[in-house]
Amino acid sequence: MAEELIISNDLSKAEKYESLIPQIEALVTGEPDQTANLANIASALKYGMGFFWVGFYLVKGEELVLGPFQGPIACTRIRKGKGVCGTSWEKAQTILVPNVDEFPGHIACSSASKSEIVLPAMKNGEVNLILDVDSDQLNDFDEVDQVHLEKLMRIIEGLI
Repeated sequence: MAEELIISNDLSKAEKYESLIPQIEALVTGEPDQTANLANIASALKYGMGFFWVGFYLVKGEELVLGPFQGPIACTRIRKGKGVCGTSWEKAQTILVPNVDEFPGHIACSSASKSEIVLPAMKNGEVNLILDVDSDQLNDFDEVDQVHLEKLMRIIEGLI
């Protein structure tokens, strides 16, 4: 696949995901380097979906450590159970946050972030990495995002 995404702005959110995810899968298929794949996935999501911030946090010991991302600078390390990302890691589940200011213990890496969805990728029954997607709008994520991003996480799990 050429390193170019084809996404029409005339599509619904679900249709954008349905167009984007197969393109991401084609982009990463056959590439063994995790950093390269995660970097391209972050970029594809940011530009394909118009997200404010998209990035990965990798489980390293007792912390999540910032990995490939697209957007403003971010928190470098997050402890298990802290903030949205650390809570997703601890619970091994997707967390959708309509208003980050109402999430207990939210870590404000950027004051411009207003809503968030965080998803874990599993390897051998343990969380291996976290996908963090932020919006500068309140209530920007819903079940459509969750369903499609969880499909993407299954693709990512096949890469790790």
